[in-house]
Amino acid sequence: MGLQLSHAEASATGPRAENQDALRRVTPAPDLAASKGLLFAIADGVSQCADGGLAARSSVQALALDYYATPQTWAVAQALERLLVAQNRWLQANGGGQPLLTTLSALVLRGRRFTLAHVGDCRVYRWHRQQLQRISQDHVWEQPGMQHVLKRALGLDQHLVLDFLDGELRQGESFLMLSDGVWATLGDSAIAAILRDQTDPDSAVQTLVRAAHLAGSQDNASALLVRVDELGESSLGDALLQLQQLPLPPPLKPGQRFEGWQVEALLSHSQQALLYRVHDEQQQTWLLKTLPPALHNDQTACQGLLCEEWLLRRVAGRHFPQVHRATSRQHLYYLMREYPGRTLAQLLRQNGPLPLAQWQPLAEHLLRAIGLLHRRQILHRDIKPDNLLLGDDGELRVLDFGLAYCPGLSADPAHLLPGTPSFIAPEAFDGEPPGPQQDLYAVGVSLYYLLTGHYPHGEIEAFQRPRFGAATNPGRYRPDLPEWLAQNLERGVNADPAQRYETAEEWLLALEQGERRSLSTRSRPLLEREPLKVWRGIALLALLLNLILLLSLLHH
Repeated sequence: MGLQLSHAEASATGPRAENQDALRRVTPAPDLAASKGLLFAIADGVSQCADGGLAARSSVQALALDYYATPQTWAVAQALERLLVAQNRWLQANGGGQPLLTTLSALVLRGRRFTLAHVGDCRVYRWHRQQLQRISQDHVWEQPGMQHVLKRALGLDQHLVLDFLDGELRQGESFLMLSDGVWATLGDSAIAAILRDQTDPDSAVQTLVRAAHLAGSQDNASALLVRVDELGESSLGDALLQLQQLPLPPPLKPGQRFEGWQVEALLSHSQQALLYRVHDEQQQTWLLKTLPPALHNDQTACQGLLCEEWLLRRVAGRHFPQVHRATSRQHLYYLMREYPGRTLAQLLRQNGPLPLAQWQPLAEHLLRAIGLLHRRQILHRDIKPDNLLLGDDGELRVLDFGLAYCPGLSADPAHLLPGTPSFIAPEAFDGEPPGPQQDLYAVGVSLYYLLTGHYPHGEIEAFQRPRFGAATNPGRYRPDLPEWLAQNLERGVNADPAQRYETAEEWLLALEQGERRSLSTRSRPLLEREPLKVWRGIALLALLLNLILLLSLLHH
C-alpha cells in the first residue's frame, strides 16, 4: 500500500487588485509517486517587483513540470535545489531590468519521509496530536521596521541559498503551508485553534483564509494542508539504508539452503566481494553477491554493495542484469540473474579479433546502454570486455556495477583511481572528477581492443604513470577496416577529452551514418557514382581506338 494523503488548498485575493500567491499540488501515478514522491508548493510573489504573480506562478509551475523529469537516482533535495537554482537564474534574466521576486516553500512526501525546501517568508507547520510546530525559518531582516523585508528570495541574488529539512513522517499528522497574508495576521495560537476546530482539510484551509481577511489582512491569503492518512513503504534508498545494519551471510557451502535459496557453488572470492550461484524454488539461477568476512565492519564497503544494488534497479532493462526484489533478507547481500553466455573478453581469447559484421551491432548496443546510464546520471567507471556479456539469447549486457558512481549519491575518495588502468581516461590520471567522457573513453578502448587485440595507447600496468600521445591507427592492425571506421575509433580514444564524442548518442549516430555511407558507396555502380568520369573515360577510349585504326590504315 502506498502513501495515502488527504490535501486541500484555498487562496483569496482580499483587498489587493491581484492575487500574487500561487499553490500547486502534484499527485502522480503510483509508480512515480513511490520513486519521486508527491509534491506540494506555495509561493508568494513580491508585489513591489516587476510582476510578483508571474514570479510565483512560474516558479511553482517549473517545479511541477520538471521535478518528475529529474533522474530517479537524484535525492529529493538534490533535485529540488537544481531546479530552484535554475528558476532563480530565469527570474533574474527575465525581469526586463526590474526584479522578479517570489518566496517559495516546496514539500515532497515519499514513502515514510518528507523533504522541505524553503526560501522567503511563507511558513510551513507540522500539526500532530493537537500541537503546532513551525518547521520553516522566515528569511527577513530582524531590525525594527524591517520585519517584512526579505533578505532571501527566489530572484533576489545571483547565488540562491535554500533551507532544507528532511525527516520521518508520522501517521495522522498534517503539514500546513501558509502565505504571510495568513500567518502574520492570525498568529500561531489562532491557527492552532482553527485546526483543532476544523478537522476536515477543506474546511480548515477555507476557514484559515477567511479568518485572515476578517481579522484585517490586507494581503493575499493562501493555505495548503496535507494530512498523512497512511504511511507508505520505505523508498528503495531508505530500505537499503536499513539493510546496511544487517550482518554478512556466513560462509555458504554447495547444497546448503540459505534464506530460501539453494546454494550451488562459490564462483569467485576476491578481497572486495563473494559471488555464489544459487537457485530459487523454480530452479531459476541467480548470483548472490555479498562481502568477504574481512569487510564486515567496513561501512564504506557495505554502502557500496547496497548502492550497487540500488543503481542496478534504477537501470532495469535489456542491457543490464535483472535484480531480484528480495524483501525478507536477514543478511547483507543482493541477487541478480545469471545469464548463459560469454564475455567479450572470452570471445576475443577464443576466436581472436571480432569480424566487422559481429563487431558493428555489439558496438551500437554498447553505446545505447552507456547512453541510458548517462541519462540517468550513472557512471559505470569499469567498462571493459571482461564486463560485457554476450548472452546466448543474443543480448549484450553490461556487468559489474561495483565501481559505479552517481553524483550526489556515491562517495568518491579523491585518492582512488577506479577501473582497469588500460581503460582509464588520461584526464582521470590527472585527478579530474568522474564524468561521462571517461566512460566513453573506456568504451572506445574496449571497441578498439575487440577489433585489433591491441590497446590504442599501449597496455598500462597498475601504478604506472602513463603518458598519452596520438593513438595508433587501428588500420595498422586491421587493414580491412574502412577509413571512416578507423577515424571513428581514433576520435573515441583521443587523449584530449575535448576531441572525443560528447555523448554516447553522438558517437552512435556517427557510427550508424558512417556505416550507411560505406554501404551506400559499396552498393552503387561506378556509372551512378561518377557518371562524368565514366563517360569521359569511354570517350577517351573511343578516341584512342579510332587513332589506332587510323594509324593502321595509313600503314597499309
